[in-house]
Amino acid sequence: MFAEIISIGDELLTGQKVNTNAGFICSELAGAGITAQRIIACADNVDAIQEQFRESLERAMLVVVTGGLGPTRDDMTKQSAQQFLNRELVVDRQTYERTLDRYKLLGKKPVSSLYENAMVIGDSVVVQNDEGLAPGMIIACEERFQGHYLVLLPGVPREMKSMMRNSVLPYFSGLCGTVIVHSHIKTTGIGEASLAKIIVGIENTLPDGTSLAYLPHTAGVSLRVSSVGTDRSSVEHDNREITDAIVSAARHFVYATSDISLEELVGSLLLKEGVTIATAESCTGGLIAGRLTDVPGSSGYFEQGFVVYSNASKEKNLGVRRETIETCGAVSEEVAAEMAEGCLQRSGVHMAISSTGIAGPDGGTELKPAGMVCLGLAIRKEGEGVRTETETFVTRGDRLQNKLRFSEAALRMVWKALRS
Repeated sequence: MFAEIISIGDELLTGQKVNTNAGFICSELAGAGITAQRIIACADNVDAIQEQFRESLERAMLVVVTGGLGPTRDDMTKQSAQQFLNRELVVDRQTYERTLDRYKLLGKKPVSSLYENAMVIGDSVVVQNDEGLAPGMIIACEERFQGHYLVLLPGVPREMKSMMRNSVLPYFSGLCGTVIVHSHIKTTGIGEASLAKIIVGIENTLPDGTSLAYLPHTAGVSLRVSSVGTDRSSVEHDNREITDAIVSAARHFVYATSDISLEELVGSLLLKEGVTIATAESCTGGLIAGRLTDVPGSSGYFEQGFVVYSNASKEKNLGVRRETIETCGAVSEEVAAEMAEGCLQRSGVHMAISSTGIAGPDGGTELKPAGMVCLGLAIRKEGEGVRTETETFVTRGDRLQNKLRFSEAALRMVWKALRS
């Protein structure tokens, strides 16, 4: 089956927003054995939208449309589709009642637009929106486009992703009589090119119906193994075999085979081992502590965090020696070690992680460039005293990217210590 994606919104054509939805949809469709042939951005204009519907449906059996389903005047997708298909709009009672319940739960007074929001195109399969208000629709076309499908989804990424995964993909896999199995592999501390070199032999011998997608992001690289076929046991076997092979080959960098973040994994390990942790941060400005406490139940292992940005603050709050700062520099493994040890002593925890670096874009030198961070990890074990590890990590990005990668490196250091 071939597909086209239409992304609707003036903001996409003026450069105000980047079209991330289309890339996600293409990736999800590919994992389901559906090939996307085109991505089109279209203005908030009824004539332009209807013309694009016509062109795309002439070429593709499946057309996925995002955006323009909201209650404002510039949301024209539903109106355009209703006119194009020559169908009536009807109220979907389930959508209306769910929306009313949400308003009551929030203590808000229902507004008149809720009724309009619940209007859907007649004879469509309604896709309920668990993350928002606007429903989606799967529409089987008639007459000249018999056998073709038009799918309408909201443009809000969180809402669209949930509806694609939970409703749209299962619908079309069932329609085609195919079985789809996905597995996710999370890695840390390795780039896309280096990871590809490690698993190139596996990638070159993928069985028919199995594909591998690289999903790089600021903090690392995720892999998705997708297997498609008609026999469930065979599809599951192929998917499991490839997943296991990749995990074995990249075992030093793989931290999970499920959709879990590094902070969630670290949190579960801390709870399992009964280990408490504190943070001492300079360049990351509390980001490490923030990520650790983003996890529900973090009060079971997180004690406290220090943000010590200035040299004076490092000395006053963590006991870092002025001599160490003057001799080695604030960005050094020696200072990172003393920060971690001071944090450990003052917090009374089992483990303390520290960061001191140069987030950029300014402040770097040839020896200590922007994008460099020194990490310290002090660990207290009963009967063994305190052991301190240090590590230097260098990356290249803008200030926010560097800070995120610094925090990822810190969590990775904690993960490795807990794993060993």
